[in-house]
Amino acid sequence: MNAMITVILAVQMLSALAMIGLILVQHGKGADMGAAFGSGSSGSLFGASGSANFLSRITAVLAVVFFVTTLMLAYFGNLRPAASGSVLEGAAVVAPVDNSPASQIPGNAPVTNSAPAPASSK
Repeated sequence: MNAMITVILAVQMLSALAMIGLILVQHGKGADMGAAFGSGSSGSLFGASGSANFLSRITAVLAVVFFVTTLMLAYFGNLRPAASGSVLEGAAVVAPVDNSPASQIPGNAPVTNSAPAPASSK
């Protein structure tokens, strides 16, 4: 199951990166206006309007792949067994509370016999 999720995640990331690249390569609608005045940028490998159609179709296919992989990851993410109970049940164990009257006084710390041993002088 984890291998399939990893493959789906890799396909999603590759499609996202390819979409970013294709969107950046495409030119806007106003770029064709320069071709009317003789800039010559419309003559390309795919022809005057062929590249726009080809790149937009590939971008649309990659967008569909991206959305399908996103939905698959959401579906498989919800299939994992959830921990039963509350999140707070796994919290750290709290030390028992001392309810003696002396502990109720503010600033009164419990007395412990943890004095450091005297250093021996030679």
